[in-house]
Amino acid sequence: MTTEKFLAIALMFFIPFVSVLIPILLGQRYGQYRKKKSEEILHAPIGSVVGAAFGLLAFMLAITFQIAANRYDARKQLLLEEVTNIRTGWLRAGLISEPYRSNTKKLLCEYVDLRVDLANDASKLSVGLSRSQQILDSLWKYTEALAELDRSSEIYALYTTSVNDMIDAYNQRITVSLQYHIPGAVLFVLFIISFVSMFLLGYQFGISGKGSFRLIILLSLIFAFVMFLILALDQPEKGLATINQKPMFTLQQQLHGK
Repeated sequence: MTTEKFLAIALMFFIPFVSVLIPILLGQRYGQYRKKKSEEILHAPIGSVVGAAFGLLAFMLAITFQIAANRYDARKQLLLEEVTNIRTGWLRAGLISEPYRSNTKKLLCEYVDLRVDLANDASKLSVGLSRSQQILDSLWKYTEALAELDRSSEIYALYTTSVNDMIDAYNQRITVSLQYHIPGAVLFVLFIISFVSMFLLGYQFGISGKGSFRLIILLSLIFAFVMFLILALDQPEKGLATINQKPMFTLQQQLHGK
């Protein structure tokens, strides 16, 4: 793991931790200040407001987690579809004439190898994406060449459909995995609600004289772990919330075994 990647992962945990710790401490200091100024502060209304704020915070966390979890499930589904499309394309390649038959199978083997290498080492992302696009472009050129031979052939139609399905699966996978993320507006609102909620909690600690530093640290850690999980699901390129690539590994063995 590179230093840059390690720092990025560390920030995914440290920023949520600090975003909870600081407002609680600020609220606690303010609560202590208010208590010294006025001894008649009512605790019950503050407790009701804190409860309502934390209910809203839990709601926003649930929405954010659902967005990240849905993307994770979509990535799993796209993996299975991609494996199926590649396997089908390999089989249909056996129906076309040479040299397109051998070249197609060779490119599909390399394409799967790239996917496996990327699963084992996320640092190869840019190289893998570039070469994958080149392979798909080459396969589409084969469909154009076959069309010149016999566009009305049923075999040509099957081969073209398989190549088109692989291209569609590739574009969907790249879009879902690398381009679709939790909307910035959702994260911004979540940050504001969490800041206000934690400030109110700290204020309640301050006016009640309760809430030890250990308790505050524990609460900050819990929130940081939850946000770390959400961010890990939302950013698969970090390699933290990886999908089981066994279907692709199995396909690689099948293709090289033939």
